[in-house]
Amino acid sequence: MPSYQIHRLRSHLRLHFRSAPHVCGGANVKPRDYELGPTIAAPTPYAAFFTLKDTATPLEVGDLLEVDGSLRIFKYVGFEEAQWVVPEFKPENVNADPAGPEAVSRFE
Repeated sequence: MPSYQIHRLRSHLRLHFRSAPHVCGGANVKPRDYELGPTIAAPTPYAAFFTLKDTATPLEVGDLLEVDGSLRIFKYVGFEEAQWVVPEFKPENVNADPAGPEAVSRFE
């Protein structure tokens, strides 16, 4: 039986997520918007939802379930695929002199 890692949407983002229009298909999510939660053993994401439904911490719209690197986001219509979006690191100035602008040549 799979063990799902729960990622809880941060509370200050919940209202925005709830009021956003529904978009079919996969979702791109940012790791900074989620807090790591507990794990739950269940055969499917829906079984995990129903197991937690009447507890003090049920799954809420916007929460994620992760198993084997695969993410499922809980939306009003059920669970849909999701993927982490991590911004690429961009150097500030790739054409800059590595010694810096203050570097002075010994030959001047």
